[in-house]
Amino acid sequence: MNTFNQRYLVDEKGNQIGVFLDLKDYHYILEELEELEVLRTYDQAKACPDEIISFEDAILEIEAQRQ
Repeated sequence: MNTFNQRYLVDEKGNQIGVFLDLKDYHYILEELEELEVLRTYDQAKACPDEIISFEDAILEIEAQRQ
């Protein structure tokens, strides 16, 4: 597990309402989320063996969902 240097944005009452991350940590999180999306898509494809599409079509579908 990666530990991040977190700084919090607080409101006038001291409640945490946001977080600041270093850009390096932010990009790491984005990469991890993309990898999880690929794994989730793979799991969904395995769960529906009757639906067979080409790899190229699968990539196009994933890209369309991101937008």
